[in-house]
Amino acid sequence: MPQILESDIKYLPGVGPKRAELLNKELGISTFRDLLYTFPFRYIDRSRFYSVREIDSSSAYIQLRGRITRIDKTGKGRSVRLVARFTDGTGSIDLVFFKGLKWMEEKLQVGPEYIVFGKPSVFGQSWNLVHPEVDPATEEKLSQVGVMMGVYSSTEKLHNAGITNKFFEKMMATLLDRVLGTLEETLPAYILEQKHLVPLTFALQHIHFPASVQDLGRAQRRLKFEELFYLQLSLLRQKNIRMRADSGVVFRRIGDYFNKTYEALPFPLTGAQKRVLKEIRGDVASGKQMNRLLQGDVGSGKTLVAVLAAMMALDNGYQACVMAPTEVLANQHYHSIQKFLAPSGARIALLTGNTRQKERDEIHRGLLDGTLQIIVGTHALIKDTVQFKSLALAVIDEQHRFGVEQRSRLWSKSAVAPHVLVMTATPIPRTLAMTLYGDLDVSVLDELPPGRKPVETVHWTENRRGDLYNFMRQQIALGRQIFVVYPLIKESEKMDYKNLEEGYMHITEAFPAPQYVTAVVHGQQKAENKAYDMELFAKGRAHILVATSVIEVGVDVPNASVMVIESAERFGLSQLHQLRGRVGRGAEKSYCILMTGYKLSTESRQRIELMCATSDGFELAEADLRMRGPGDFEGTRQSGLAFDLHIADLAKDSPALVEARELGERILAADPLLEHVENRLLVEQLRTLRLDDSFKDYSKIS
Repeated sequence: MPQILESDIKYLPGVGPKRAELLNKELGISTFRDLLYTFPFRYIDRSRFYSVREIDSSSAYIQLRGRITRIDKTGKGRSVRLVARFTDGTGSIDLVFFKGLKWMEEKLQVGPEYIVFGKPSVFGQSWNLVHPEVDPATEEKLSQVGVMMGVYSSTEKLHNAGITNKFFEKMMATLLDRVLGTLEETLPAYILEQKHLVPLTFALQHIHFPASVQDLGRAQRRLKFEELFYLQLSLLRQKNIRMRADSGVVFRRIGDYFNKTYEALPFPLTGAQKRVLKEIRGDVASGKQMNRLLQGDVGSGKTLVAVLAAMMALDNGYQACVMAPTEVLANQHYHSIQKFLAPSGARIALLTGNTRQKERDEIHRGLLDGTLQIIVGTHALIKDTVQFKSLALAVIDEQHRFGVEQRSRLWSKSAVAPHVLVMTATPIPRTLAMTLYGDLDVSVLDELPPGRKPVETVHWTENRRGDLYNFMRQQIALGRQIFVVYPLIKESEKMDYKNLEEGYMHITEAFPAPQYVTAVVHGQQKAENKAYDMELFAKGRAHILVATSVIEVGVDVPNASVMVIESAERFGLSQLHQLRGRVGRGAEKSYCILMTGYKLSTESRQRIELMCATSDGFELAEADLRMRGPGDFEGTRQSGLAFDLHIADLAKDSPALVEARELGERILAADPLLEHVENRLLVEQLRTLRLDDSFKDYSKIS
């Protein structure tokens, strides 16, 4: 790529230092390259003129041609506005302006013909266009009719500073004029030919200023494929490098630790658990470092698999660690693992932010001299003071909650490269798993242990509140416990959803003390208060736990048989499924009650119906990805994604993702180190995109 693309955006004519600072702060645009790869998020077809009489409630952005018949200024002080009456012969509409009134007064005149562009809305009884684009109907403007107009992401601050969509168009036109002739191709000729892709210059010109719907489609296809291809190529290359390196600790034997733990299990392993253990055994005996993702629905027995994998490490004289994202989950893991370990005599400890200093010092000594064999903890495990004698297995639960840097720090805790087992209870669709965990081997626990009964899920609206409370009383009388989950903590003026504070008040009125005990847990509590209430419920001393989705991951209360989710339409499918997984952990029949308002959007109704129809987490995850996009799983950088997608959409572009991955696999099978002449460009691009840097740590400890 030419050096000009690394130029500071302030040097682009029309931008300057102040606008550059704002563009960087608001949208992360600091160079010519950043701007060039800031693509419109949608397009408006300006290929025709509408007539005023055609406008109805379904109208989006429209373009009109006509004349202004009257201009009025109404209101006082800050509420003053300019209203221009516009007609095209078929009807009239008001053009309304609240800002830049002096400039608009000078610009607009009664009589001349104008082209007006905007989004119609209703005010009072009449249609109007608020702050539309208004241009004289010159020959030049009339000749531009027929183009697709890109709409760029913006913010209120940018808009207030005059960096409107129109300004974006001007910037982009200036930029393309300056750089387009200097651009070098970023994909080898054989890939362009094989995949029938347009050249880069064509794609960039037509992604910003498409001459037609067809040209826009060709540009999008090229840029999406390229983005997904380099992403997959980098992941696959990292996996290749890891697979070729003989860096894995070899677990040669299965001994007493494993056998005693296995023989004392109170129930048989499922076929899926046996299969996954066999896969893990193959990895740790191979001499290669294991990097395996263990996917399993809530209650499928992932923790037990992790325990038995840890026993393999202990049998070979090594240590293991289990890292969880929250103290609640770390505590739960510690207690359940402790029970499994009792017959083997293995030494285990818990390290969290709340561990006292004296105990902490003992743990540090034990880890360093090897007398402490398994440590369970939160991110406290990655602090510099924690060192191991011989860490050979790192189990990371719900890893998408840890950043790349955090995980890589755990990697440096031992002289040997530990095997890595990543566990997640979030069912991840195949296309997303290929992107988030593209360099890992994947194991799936797709069977529930014997005795687990499916949770009956029903949808009730507000008119069944009395039925809900009666049902809760019946379940409590049977000795069961109940979760009640809310989406909000405090009342919001913009939302009329039931919130936790109001809900807690209603619950305590309907279930008064001392006959009923209600605990409450949410994200804004002090840690000790949260722990106290959680323990109250976990030990069976509270009948009801009122909570936010803070309990989504990591609370195991086998006696809880009812999950009530208030304002269920506010949650995504994956979240609803995770919450439902908190019940049905004991031998008793369990229920999930989805409470909603009467009015539901089509999408919300689809989600609720799907929840009632299936308990298959993977089916729900695929549906969630289709309906909501990957944001629920991965939308932000904090969730561990080491790259940004500029144009590809993991939900909608899965065929392109699969195609890109298959091409990457074929190329690396023929040229593992990308040394062939025709592949030199691929290496250069990976370096330019810095994807290999992004995945450097990612490939070691994901």
